[in-house]
Amino acid sequence: MSRSGVKPGIKALCLMSGGLDSALAARLMQEQDIEIIALHFVNPFGSCAERTEDSPPRRVADSLGVDLMTVPFEPDYLDVISHPGHGYGSNVNPCIDCRIYMLRQARKLMDKLGASFVVTGEVVGQRPMSQKLNTMRCIEKESTLEGYLVRPLSAQLLAPTIPEEKGWVRRGELLAISGRSRKELMRLARDKGLSGYASPGGGCLLTDPRFAEKMRDTMSHNELTEDAVSLLKVGRHFRLPFGSKLVIGRNEAENERLLGLATEKDTLLDTISNPGPIAILQGGRASEEEELAARMVARYSDGKASSRVTVSIRSQEGTRTLDVEPMNPQEVGSFMI
Repeated sequence: MSRSGVKPGIKALCLMSGGLDSALAARLMQEQDIEIIALHFVNPFGSCAERTEDSPPRRVADSLGVDLMTVPFEPDYLDVISHPGHGYGSNVNPCIDCRIYMLRQARKLMDKLGASFVVTGEVVGQRPMSQKLNTMRCIEKESTLEGYLVRPLSAQLLAPTIPEEKGWVRRGELLAISGRSRKELMRLARDKGLSGYASPGGGCLLTDPRFAEKMRDTMSHNELTEDAVSLLKVGRHFRLPFGSKLVIGRNEAENERLLGLATEKDTLLDTISNPGPIAILQGGRASEEEELAARMVARYSDGKASSRVTVSIRSQEGTRTLDVEPMNPQEVGSFMI
């Protein structure tokens, strides 16, 4: 036994979002001589900032003095998005199924990494969809972690876990926090010297109403792929009459991003006679909608007030140009997703 009375050599995987809750949960385990392996899942619908060297998860891991293991979501995660067993939140956010997915992945990593259980920063009643008491029990069961999922911030409100029963974790030093207020959590974080965590709220694009509309459109046309998800994050999106999708860049940075995302199957449009955006036309009957797309691209060029704008159209068939009349704003708006 260690000086603190906890059996030495116990490791736990801690899901590390980069927020206050997971940071505090990890610290509570460290105070019980539990070795923490910080596990951060890189959500394709999350912020690009979480992939940087100065991301909140990395800052929190540094504050805790632990290494951070980043785990990308597998392609099968898109099935979770399109067919969630527990439904969506207010937009297209399958929060319960997403939580189950991450915990199942963590369960697979337990043996590989020599961990005895999994830790999360969940707080009873903090999130309306995934952190109700009954829902938390459901998530634990369906993730195949029943008995091996420790939630230190609300543990006193939950049934004892196997790590507690075995004496690996001292239940009396765990907390009984519930509800949406973060005052007590922030006080504890200050007292325990934690820093670098992200501000609460936001983060997942699936909770954003505008992004949700684009996701619904993509799923309704059976277009949900990893490449499609990357494209959804860029530009203005339009659905044309025969089913083609048009994505128009908003600025120079997005124009460059679109060029990088275009595939050999896509048609690229850009204006020649006037400075303007880059656009990608794909799917449906794109060849029959090129002139319509060209008029829309012209509308967002510096020549939108001109009678004619020359647009370049590049596809597998070659490159051609069209002189088109810029579309009026009302008509453009009718195609916007």
